[in-house]
Amino acid sequence: MTFLRALNPYFNKRMLLMLILGFSSGLPLALTGSTLAAWMVDYGVSLQTIGIFALTGLPYALKFLWSPLMDRFTPNRLGRRRGWIVITQLALIVAIVGLGFLNPNTKPWLTAIFSLSIAFFSASQDIALDAYRTEFLLPEERGTGSGVWIMGYRLALLVSGALALILSDHIPWATVFALVASCLFLGMVAVILAPEPEISAKAIQISIDFRTSVVMPFTDLLRRHKAGLILLFIALYKIGDVAAAQMTTPYILQHLGFSRTELGTILKGFGLMATIAGGLLGGILLRYWTLKRALFVFGTLQGISTLGFITLEITGREIWALSVVIGVENLTGGMGTAAYMTLFMTLCNVRFTATQYAFLSSIMALSRYITGAPTGFLVAAVGWSWFFFLCALAAIPSLVILHHYEKWQIEP
Repeated sequence: MTFLRALNPYFNKRMLLMLILGFSSGLPLALTGSTLAAWMVDYGVSLQTIGIFALTGLPYALKFLWSPLMDRFTPNRLGRRRGWIVITQLALIVAIVGLGFLNPNTKPWLTAIFSLSIAFFSASQDIALDAYRTEFLLPEERGTGSGVWIMGYRLALLVSGALALILSDHIPWATVFALVASCLFLGMVAVILAPEPEISAKAIQISIDFRTSVVMPFTDLLRRHKAGLILLFIALYKIGDVAAAQMTTPYILQHLGFSRTELGTILKGFGLMATIAGGLLGGILLRYWTLKRALFVFGTLQGISTLGFITLEITGREIWALSVVIGVENLTGGMGTAAYMTLFMTLCNVRFTATQYAFLSSIMALSRYITGAPTGFLVAAVGWSWFFFLCALAAIPSLVILHHYEKWQIEP
């Protein structure tokens, strides 16, 4: 396997589409997170109010509740998947532009409504995009497509996060939000020009009984052999990685004493490139490895990479050491995410792709919220070195569960 030959699957129109759609998926996320917080600080909003606004991100964890609607109904001539994507993108453009014209200090409730709308339409776009990717990619393309998707997603976070903040120092916030919103037109054009996924007639014959179409996606998953183990694996696979990431910023700034500029350059800059590289490398390996092997190797590397933070206790405040640790941690995290996304796509029944993928990703999101909440208390109780050691150990349960992979009923 030569290096150039391994890269060949990335250079085609299908992967270009995945790059653009991954970008569309990631673009709104920072607008309900770090960029939203910075915007509110600029308007003098209290820290208490900014903290409460974190709740506007809940639609990302609850999107499975309305995903059956997007499986059940075809909204327009573009089809079941492309139709919903374009509708949610149009709604996002309106909501993002509208948010930019508000003053969050004088109109907090209206700001909350627009912020919640962005999160809702973004989560809804993800439902349709995840379903489209799952149905559009061939089984052998899923690993590669996941790697490219991660690349587009991370680049979008850079645009709506770091770039938006830089622009806000030079132009009005309303213009910044409008520019970010305009980037969604790229995804809209790509979706309109792209084909609707080819699904067999049997796959799209959803029951005309709406109650049945809501219940069946969940019963289809939960009745599979070892369904409990599958869902537990999904909840645990990245739990240690997520816990460590939650405390990475305070560890680097407060404990090690690095500056915000150094943190931004290494964590957001170098770390971003490492995550993209990890996603692409993971995609390549998934073309040659079984999914079980990839999940096991990438999960093991995720756990080991977390131990790298402990070495910073020895090296101290050294830029090169921080760069290595962040680079390795993000590289392995990107590889794990590529395999994770591939597993989700493999698990979905094509009749209920939107609902099942949303449900699986919601389990992942809920485990992230639950895991992240107590991390500060854990650090205070055991110290930084033991904290990262425990995060590394947290990778083991999912790897033990993975030994039962052959008994899972992956395909519906």
